[in-house]
Amino acid sequence: MTDQLPTFSKDDVKVLERKTDYDAFLQVDSLQLQHRLFAGGWSETITRELLVKTPAVGVLLYDPKLEQLVMVKQFRVGMLDDEDTPWPLELVAGLVDKDESLQQVAEREVTEETGLQASDFIKICDYYNSPGASSERVTLFCARVDASRASGIYGLDHEHEDILVEVLSLESARLAVESGAINNAMSLIALQWLFSHQQSILAKWA
Repeated sequence: MTDQLPTFSKDDVKVLERKTDYDAFLQVDSLQLQHRLFAGGWSETITRELLVKTPAVGVLLYDPKLEQLVMVKQFRVGMLDDEDTPWPLELVAGLVDKDESLQQVAEREVTEETGLQASDFIKICDYYNSPGASSERVTLFCARVDASRASGIYGLDHEHEDILVEVLSLESARLAVESGAINNAMSLIALQWLFSHQQSILAKWA
């Protein structure tokens, strides 16, 4: 039998130095650290930059009666060089930057970005968006909405948001995932979850 490799925790990392190099719209810290090695011992001192971000939530808005989804589009600077468009089709999403629970943030973001009221929230999962360079942890929800009431342009002026609401069928969403038209992790994870859990969601919301 092969010996089991060790399981490490945050106690197996030594942060020798940490400082904030940049703090504006984004915060970037630089770190000098060492970590334990699977073969034993410790690594050499490593320099890393860390994009420090508060937790985020995303909400997949689903109308089980009409079998439609409500999603949004807005400009995303991280996709500036995308060959097709830097306006991806996404979930409603926002940062946890107030004294609120994750679901309260989700509920508020739904109203701010779509003008709708969502109900029957189901937690999908937690995940780290880009753990090689960012501390961002994302929590995804699925929630029920009335898609027949979805339309318009929303967002907060002081956050420079310009958010277009779009309604699409489940089949259109499935085709967009398969073709790569939907190409951001938050949306892909939530939609794949919905495709495989649709019947259990309908039973829960019955």
